[in-house]
Formats: sequence, structure tokens, C-alpha cells
Amino acid sequence: MSTAAEGTRTAADAIRAGRTAVGIELGSTRIKACLIDAETHEVLATGFHDWENRFEDRLWTYPVDAIWAGLQGAYAGLVSDAYDRHGIRPDTFGAIGVSAMMHGYLAFDGAGDLLTPFRTWRNTNTGPAAAELTELLGVNIPLRWSVAHLRQAQLDHEPHAADVRFLTTLAGYVHWQLTGRRVLGIGDASGMFPIDSAARDYDQGLIARYDAHTAGDLRALLPEVLVAGADAGSLTAAGAALLDPTGALRPGIPLCPPEGDAGTGMVATNAVAPRTGNVSAGTSIFAMVVLERPLAEVHHELDLVTTPAGDAVAMVHCNNGASELAAWVGMFARFAEASGSRESGNAGSADAVFETLFREALEGEADAGGLLAYNHLAGEPIVGLDEGRPLFVRTPDSRFTLANVMRAQLYGVFATLSLGMRVLQGEGVALERMFAHGGMFRTAGVAQRFLAGALNAPVAVGDTASEGGAWGIAVLAAYLGTGTGTGPDQDLTAYLDERVFADADIRIAEPDPADVAGYATYLDRYHAGLAAEAAAVAAI
Repeated sequence: MSTAAEGTRTAADAIRAGRTAVGIELGSTRIKACLIDAETHEVLATGFHDWENRFEDRLWTYPVDAIWAGLQGAYAGLVSDAYDRHGIRPDTFGAIGVSAMMHGYLAFDGAGDLLTPFRTWRNTNTGPAAAELTELLGVNIPLRWSVAHLRQAQLDHEPHAADVRFLTTLAGYVHWQLTGRRVLGIGDASGMFPIDSAARDYDQGLIARYDAHTAGDLRALLPEVLVAGADAGSLTAAGAALLDPTGALRPGIPLCPPEGDAGTGMVATNAVAPRTGNVSAGTSIFAMVVLERPLAEVHHELDLVTTPAGDAVAMVHCNNGASELAAWVGMFARFAEASGSRESGNAGSADAVFETLFREALEGEADAGGLLAYNHLAGEPIVGLDEGRPLFVRTPDSRFTLANVMRAQLYGVFATLSLGMRVLQGEGVALERMFAHGGMFRTAGVAQRFLAGALNAPVAVGDTASEGGAWGIAVLAAYLGTGTGTGPDQDLTAYLDERVFADADIRIAEPDPADVAGYATYLDRYHAGLAAEAAAVAAI
């Protein structure tokens, strides 16, 4: 029997026997489901559903109906893909994991009813609350954290604020509906309220300080914190019907703790040990660096969060990632179609246009020829902007070529992140390796190379770079089942090193000195030009 046939038979047997794990991640623009072999961690099937946030009443949101329609669509796509690839429609799995964009605000009353539309991480209306809490707690509380949203609702005397009895994130909400358990993975919980890494729980001293200040009982509102590998409940009959309205999915499947996309990105890049880090690029872009010691000072550019195992992490989170870059690529794709390009009829034409333009960027000057690209579709707290106005700026003597335009756009994705990373470097935080993942790294050797130059550090990309967090949460679901019923049989770092990434194909880009120097020039010019971005926000 051929190797291909053996592989197909083995995959079908694993699916039929439930020796699998499913990860579902609700990203900003796509909900993705990923089915993996629980032993080899190879991807067996995927499904996805595209969606977009809405700007309603000056707040970014997703309707609840869109959450469930998207989840059902992604799950149905996974089942269909499993049938197309392996000839079997799965009706059970070894474990399921749910992850989603972190932070934000989902507030419920005592009856479990949603009190106000979901407020996403993208909102920047929480400035007064974040400033108050940062001073009160002595820890940086970013605008997007759940506690900042709660406190802002109180400060604004919103009618619903007094009725809040439960507060969670998007991943926590979905998990609750699937299992009946109000729990949250520690990495996602660290975007709600500061975590005590030693206790693997919310910082009780800071909870007490918050309660004394607000005359409240914050702990009663928050989900229970669980570390990776902990029992987080199982799929109920009602939950199975929510995920699969056809009725084929069987209840009783165990679920791992729900996590945020930052934590799943760390898993997907094997960046959970001290002196490692990762960059995740999508609608937003963020870097996570696992710390060896506490930071010396409070910095508004840095969040203190955790890995899914509860270890302290410094996070540089930027609201704006690759969306503006994608818009420019989309414009060129339309030009190719309108001009009758032979690529316009290909099924993979979008990827082909990305690859063509990314390759062109390699021909650009190291400093992008004096061009500047500001990707601020939304507000960007790191640079003090409450709203965004995408800008492309050049001087009369800049070199306006396609290669420089595309290099400037790629640099623009990393620029605000680089400003935050400068702060982290000033704290003396050292890195042995930086991993990158996200769709923009599918074109080999381009975005990865430019990121290495931006960070002046080696950047690794693996085979799972484009699968991203959906694969990461599937791995965390598989990790749930590695023990004998009492939890995993080894810690998460060892599990990833020895069972998941031992034979991984990792490609490393070393920083090119010319790129490092050119990017530094670009970033200095970018930083100075932020005054133009601020003026655009004020004027337009």
C-alpha cells in the first residue's frame, strides 16, 4: 500500500476513534476550526467563516447572532473538509478547545442575559478608567482590558453597570455556553485583571484594593481561573446543538480551558519558556516575551499577562496590524483583474498578488525610500491616539516606486510594535528567539526578514505559521488528554518541546545589517511623523 494511502487510512482511523482534538478560534476577521491528530498534532481538516466587526454607537462590536452563525459555519466547514479529505464525517473528538480575541467586555445579569452589546478589544473609550486603575493598582491597565471597560461603565453611570453579575471574554462566553462552566484560561484571564503568577489566580491584593475603591465585589463577577491542562468541563447536549445544529455532534467531549489569541499564538510558536517570544500579526499585531524577572517600572506600552501555564509575560499590543496592508494589496489585485491579468482567474489569485507584491518589496530601499505608511484604522494607545486615520506620506524628494511603497507598507505593520519593543529592550529583557505567525508570513522570507530587521533579532517561522491560533488551541486541547485523568503528565514547555515541535520544520531569518539600519531610519521618521497622524485625526 502506498504511503499516501496509509496516511489517509491512519487519519480516518484517528477521526473515527476520536483520537483527535479540535481548536476553534474567533479572530477579528475569521473564525477558524482546526482538527488535528492528538498524537502527531498534524492538521487533518479545517473550516472557517469570515466576519467583520461593526462600529455602532461609536463602539466596535459583533452581534451575538454573528458569533453563533460564525461558529456553526466554521464547524460545518471542518466536518465537510474532513469528509472530502478522509471520507468520514466526525461526530466526536478527543477534546475541544475554544479561543478568541482577548480582552473586551461581555457583561451579564443574574439571569445570564447580555446587558449591552459585546465591546471588543478595539475600543478606546476607556481612557479615564484605565488611567485611574493604573494609578490605583500600580500596574499598567490597558484601555482594552475587561476591568477597564467595567470601571468606565461605572464612571459613565451607564444604566446596566449596577446589574452586572458576571463578566467574561469572548472565549469565556462561548465556552460557558458549550459547557455550562464559567471558567477562563489564565492567559485570557490576565487580560481581564492582573494575575499573581505564583498563585496562578487573580492578584487577591489588587482585588481587595479595587473593591475598597469601588465598594464592590469584583471577584464574584469574574470567571474561575484555570491553567493549561486543567479540567474545564465537557460539551453539554445544549452546547453540542449550538455548535452543530444538524444534531450529529455527540455531547460529553472534554474541553480545555478557553484561552485568548495571545496565549494560543505562544503555543503555536513554542514560545512559552523564559527568554522566548512571539509576534502574532493579523487585524492587530502583538509581541509576547516570557519574562525571567519582574519589570522595574510600569510602562503604558507594556501589558503584564501570562502564558497558558501562568508564567509572566510582557506584551506589546497594537490595535492595528495588517488590515491596511491587505487593503492596498486588494487594490492592486483589483487592478490586475481589471487589466486582464492571467492571475485574476486563478483560484489562488489573492495569494498570488500578495506574493508578487511582497517579492517586489525586497527590491525596495532599506529605508523604504523616504516613504511612510501609517496603518491606523483604529485608535492606537501606544502612540496616544484615540482614533485612527490611515495615512501614506512622502516628501517631494522621496523615491516613489512600487518596491518602496510595498516595503513602507510592510514596515508600517511593524512600526508601532517596534516603539513598544524599544521600551522592553530598555528594561534589559533579553531574547534567545522570536517566533512569528499569521497569514502575512505565508510568503516565505519577506515579512519574516523585515521583522528580523525591525527587532534586530532572529525571527523563526514554522509550518504552523499560517494555521496560527486555531492550531494552538487544538494543541492545548490535545494536551488536556495526555495524562491519566488527573491532568497532563508533563509541563507545557516540555510537552511542546518533546511531543509537538521536536521534528518541526523551523526557518530562521537573521537580521540583515542593512535592513536594521534602514528600518531604524524609517522608524525615526515614522515617530516624528506621528504629529501628522494626530493632526489627521483632529481634522478629518
